[in-house]
Amino acid sequence: MNVYKPARDYSALVSGEKSTDKPVKWHKKALLQLATYISLCVLSVLWLPNKIWNPELKLITITLGVLGIWRYSWWLVHVLRAEFYQHKRFPMIRARADKVWRDGWRPRHMHFMMTTFRERRETTELVIQSICREVEESGIPTTLWLGSGDAYDEDIIMTYLRQYANHLPLELVMIRQNISGKRMAIGLVLRSMSRRGIHRDDLIVFMDGDAVLAPGILRKCCPLFQRDPELQAITTDEEVICYGPKWIQSWLTMRFAQRRIAMQSHSMSNKVLTLTGRMSVFRAKHLTRHKFIRMLEADHLYHWLWGTFRFLSGDDKSTWYYMLTQDAKMLYVPDALVYTIEEIEGSGIERMTQNFRRWSGNMLRNGTRALKLGPNKVGFFIWWCVMDQRIAMWTMLVSPIVAIAATLLHDPYYIVSYFIWIAISRMALSLFLFRYSNSVHIEWPFILYFNQLLNAAVKVYCLARLSKQRWTNRGNQSSGDGNSLIDQLKNIMASYITTVWVAALVMTVLFYTQLLSFPDLKYWF
Repeated sequence: MNVYKPARDYSALVSGEKSTDKPVKWHKKALLQLATYISLCVLSVLWLPNKIWNPELKLITITLGVLGIWRYSWWLVHVLRAEFYQHKRFPMIRARADKVWRDGWRPRHMHFMMTTFRERRETTELVIQSICREVEESGIPTTLWLGSGDAYDEDIIMTYLRQYANHLPLELVMIRQNISGKRMAIGLVLRSMSRRGIHRDDLIVFMDGDAVLAPGILRKCCPLFQRDPELQAITTDEEVICYGPKWIQSWLTMRFAQRRIAMQSHSMSNKVLTLTGRMSVFRAKHLTRHKFIRMLEADHLYHWLWGTFRFLSGDDKSTWYYMLTQDAKMLYVPDALVYTIEEIEGSGIERMTQNFRRWSGNMLRNGTRALKLGPNKVGFFIWWCVMDQRIAMWTMLVSPIVAIAATLLHDPYYIVSYFIWIAISRMALSLFLFRYSNSVHIEWPFILYFNQLLNAAVKVYCLARLSKQRWTNRGNQSSGDGNSLIDQLKNIMASYITTVWVAALVMTVLFYTQLLSFPDLKYWF
């Protein structure tokens, strides 16, 4: 198997040492690949049959053109907002926050809330090393609250802290969960915090057991809360350390580039669309409330087909929804970095699909109730972003539907013109994404299209199956997979609903583009 090995010396990076290994972004190989790609696109346009402007198929071209203009215009809005945030608004925020830190302000107390479940020893030690480095550098009294499900993780962390952190103002509090699930682990930790009576303005860091903090992250995050009393939560930038197939590394790197654009755009509205579980920071006054804790432990939704069901994963989305209901100001911090460690075995296709199913399900479950809050509560731009996610999963399927139909019903060469258009348009998007990535990947146009198509298909599948959840990253947990007669009938109904929705989309598109037409009325009577 072609396995990706990180190009940078991450162990030196997280320890605070300066690494001499600095990969060049636009190296000669990348430039040559880009030139070759563009040349092939130009030659394809010049030499291959161009069926886009076929008069018989002009309505298809107009339909795809209108959808393309709409989607790319909306995407451009995000890019422009992200550029303004990155180069204008955030530098002013950063300058004021840095002054607060230089003037000597420090939080009264820091709390790290970390959940972990049988992570690799090397990963856990790297995570704890990064926390200890931040505590030592900042000098802030800190409590590490560990929500664990196994003595294996506890032993690794206790051994490391006894050996390397005795001199630090760092206290370890371990809470062994007695009920399975990450949500219950977080709930038990928060209840323990509440009983201890931590100060309402203390800062609580939510982080996962595979999230490695980059140097200076507390210095970059903490003073933001002192500078802005209205700020209630922040989330950070992410980069991936992937051990697995190269294409998975490329895909994850692309997703984080997309995330940077979206997060910075959303932050212009003082909100974000998720408070990622890898690392987010909150004021304690929200997280120690009984209402919040109970919601996180037993968050649920009512669905007309599946009844009332609990959420298995998506604790970060539940936290985000709660903060929305509190009119909380949220912010993305682009220069505060967390490294996500991914260990992927096999080809990665199943892992990719499972991730999409989990992410899409969480988005749909929480997006539904976020929309019900209304644009006045959420803010119009963020509210429309949530709405757009639900629209985009259908519009993304239109172009492959008409391309396949036009190829089968009219001209077998139409699919060639369609793929040329995909190659050109996705490279145009990739050129923007390269600005938000530390590396250039020539395969991004193809991964981007596959990512969009698979994401849309998975969302459509999940829409009628919101109760079905699976989390392979945490003990292969699942819910909504009952085998009773009632469950089987519900599954049949869900399949029927999905089939009707997809059939309605296909028929609407085909008749609208005149690839199919209704028989003349005289044949009906």
